[in-house]
Amino acid sequence: MTGFVLAPRHALWAAGLAVAVLVPTVAGPHPVTIAAYTMVFALLAVSTQLLITGAGLPAFGQTAYLGVGAYTAALLCRAGHTQAPLLLAAATFTAGLAAAVTAPMLLRTRGTTFLMATFAVQSLMATAASRWTTVTGGDEGLHVPAAHPWPGGPPLTGPAHLYWFALAVVTPVAAGLWFFQRSRIALTLRGIAGHEPRMTALGHHVTGTLTVGYTVAGVVAGLAGGLLVVVNRYLSPADIGFETASLALLAAAIGGGGLPGAALGAALVVAVRDGVGAGTDGLSPLLLGLLFLTVAYARPLIARLGRTG
Repeated sequence: MTGFVLAPRHALWAAGLAVAVLVPTVAGPHPVTIAAYTMVFALLAVSTQLLITGAGLPAFGQTAYLGVGAYTAALLCRAGHTQAPLLLAAATFTAGLAAAVTAPMLLRTRGTTFLMATFAVQSLMATAASRWTTVTGGDEGLHVPAAHPWPGGPPLTGPAHLYWFALAVVTPVAAGLWFFQRSRIALTLRGIAGHEPRMTALGHHVTGTLTVGYTVAGVVAGLAGGLLVVVNRYLSPADIGFETASLALLAAAIGGGGLPGAALGAALVVAVRDGVGAGTDGLSPLLLGLLFLTVAYARPLIARLGRTG
């Protein structure tokens, strides 16, 4: 009789999760708060990566669906519906619906045109959030009450509790995306990204499959928006603006094609912006620009060295 043997990769993930759980016990409130936001931003980066490498669609507008989910959660919370699971469910539903509605228009384009079309969607969402002051609070933003992890439960206020809640949300989502990446529809999406005319010739419904992939990415972005409201208890148009969209694209580029890489890229971007950059007297944009150039030029060089080595 053979015993159960844990694969090294699975053991590494289990160890990483154990370390993540213990972070609030060894770190101060500020690093823990940044770590909680990092998980939110990682979901946005993964949403972007799902489209870029998973479907061959260079997306810039995932912050639009983050905004739909975030404002849905914020308005519900201000109306007295403070149960966090309800807020996250509503955020994912409305964002997924918004993605499904806009997908037919956007998926008529490809390449750079698709990038610009999604940029237009992001710009429209950010502008609406800034101008629709009676609903969104405009540039002053919305302050929301603390959410509750379950009906009648304690409010999520302390950095450690917010961090653990975010971790409890992100962990099963990561597992779900792991299975999704191995599903038939994800394989079809990668085939479309590799050679769309061939997939069409083989009888695949390309537009329908891309719509499903785009909707899934929108759902992930909407979940990030709902979690953003729970973690920050505040929302403003800056949270869905050009800078956030650009940094999500940078995190996806750092990831190099994989969803775990996009999450690690998100952690690096947040560390540079809110960690290293916070102590450099306003030089955070410069550091992020240098990070982008390093990624853009170092990756081809490493690949070339690998081929010639």
